[in-house]
Parts: sequence; structure tokens; C-alpha cells
Amino acid sequence: MIGVLTALVTPFRQDLTLDLEVLRENVRFQIENGIHGLVPLGTTGESPTIREEERKLIIKTVIDEANNKVPVIVGTGTYSTEEAIRLSKEAQDLGADGLLVVAPYYNKPTQEGLYLHFKAISESVDIPIIIYNIPGRTGVNIEVQTLVRLSQFDNIIAVKEASGNIAQVMDIIEALGNRLIVLSGDDNLTLPIMALGGKGVVSVISNLLPRPLVELVESALKGDFQRAKELHYRLLPLFKAAFIETNPIPIKTMMNLVGMKVGPCRLPLCNMQPHNLERLKKILSQYEDYFKLK
Repeated sequence: MIGVLTALVTPFRQDLTLDLEVLRENVRFQIENGIHGLVPLGTTGESPTIREEERKLIIKTVIDEANNKVPVIVGTGTYSTEEAIRLSKEAQDLGADGLLVVAPYYNKPTQEGLYLHFKAISESVDIPIIIYNIPGRTGVNIEVQTLVRLSQFDNIIAVKEASGNIAQVMDIIEALGNRLIVLSGDDNLTLPIMALGGKGVVSVISNLLPRPLVELVESALKGDFQRAKELHYRLLPLFKAAFIETNPIPIKTMMNLVGMKVGPCRLPLCNMQPHNLERLKKILSQYEDYFKLK
């Protein structure tokens, strides 16, 4: 599970019901543009707002449309270990190739609690697990020594690092570079993390422009950091734009603006503020050549 894994948005109609046909279109678009994996039901997929029956429909739809062309890694993390185990088993039973499991949020477990949480999930399933560290969303950081302890479990194969702490990323790669794949959880840190030994990104922007993200990451994997750097700086304004408001508000707004009708976000996420919408339109205007290549 290296390369560019797209953290898929969840398309809704204007009445906020699921739009599974647009989801299928997006999956086809991703695969046609060389993406290396698909991640439904993560933060970008608005997972906290997705009902149980909808989860199953989303998982089945993405797996069916992907048709074994790329791996499907389903987001199954939550703040209850028991519930995360249930969701993980469900995803495995539905045919997922792997799981993305975020650190428990809101209840702020200790490092021992984090270890026991991921250990229990690991022992409940057979498919690969990517641990997801994003302290800004969860309120807790998965420390390096906790990852060292968790790396003993064969099906814990990677960590998605979205702490923004490059020093921590270096320490993880130094300690575990031969045992865990390190993936960037921030598009704008993909290049620096890969320069340190990371192997790719779980990307938000690849929902919109998968092909240049794939070229950036594949260039870095081949050691062509000059080309990777050119693409990084070309895309950097877009990387930043994706977070001018809470993800996935900006990425869904951008997709809608260029004709990818993924619809609104569900509350408590809302429409983008007018001044930020104008900023977003100006940034998008810099990429008209890319959209012509879609």
C-alpha cells in the first residue's frame, strides 16, 4: 500500500441522500488516472455523519466499481474500541483489502490505551491495517514508541502521519522504516516526508487531480526529486486551498466548481464562507490546463 491513496469524498444529492452513481463515477475517474488505492469513509468522506446502512452501501459500491484493480482501504476508526472492531470486521466481511483506523477521538486515551486499542483491532481481523495519526482532529498523538510496540503485529503495516511534525516523522522512519510504511496524511507534506523515506500519501487533492499527484509520488519513489519538486510547487497553492476551511468543505466545493457534482457536506459542516469561496475560485483559475487534461 504505497503510492497515492485517495481519501474519497462521499457524494450527496442536494437533499443530502447518498449519490452512489456519482461515487461510481469518481471511482472510475480515480482508476483511469492511475491512482494506487481508494480510501472510503475517512475524514474526507464525512464518516461521522454516515449511517450504518449507508456505510455498507458505500463499501459495497466502491469495492464493486474498483473490481480488484486497486486496493480499497476502508476507514473504520472511532472512539469506542468495541465499535471499531465491529466496523473493521464488517469491512473485512464485505471484501475490503485493508483498514484505515484513526486514533480514538474525544476520549483522549493514554499511550497504553492507544496500544491496547489498536492491538484489539489487529487481533480481530486478518486484513492489513493503516494506523492514522492526526492529533489536530483526535486530541491525542500516537507516539513513536507506541508505534514500535504495535509494529509487532503482522497486519499493522503502515501509519498515515498527519501530525504535521516532521521531527516525529523522521523518528518513525528511523525506528521503523523497515517494518512500517509511512504515508503522508497532508498533501503539502508529501514531498518532504517522501524525501525522508515515506512511501506516498493518503490524499485529499487527488479527488480533484489524481494524475499530477500520481506523477509527483511516482517521481519521488523513483528518486526523481527534481520532477517531484516541480510538481509539488506547482500544486502547492491547491494543497493549501484544500484547508482554508475544514476538510472536506474546500475539496467538495472545488469538485463542484469544475463539474464533478459531489454535492454539499452534511451538517455540522456547511457551505463555504463567501470570501473563502472567492479565494478558492482564484486559486482554481491557475489550474485550467490541468482540468482540460482530466
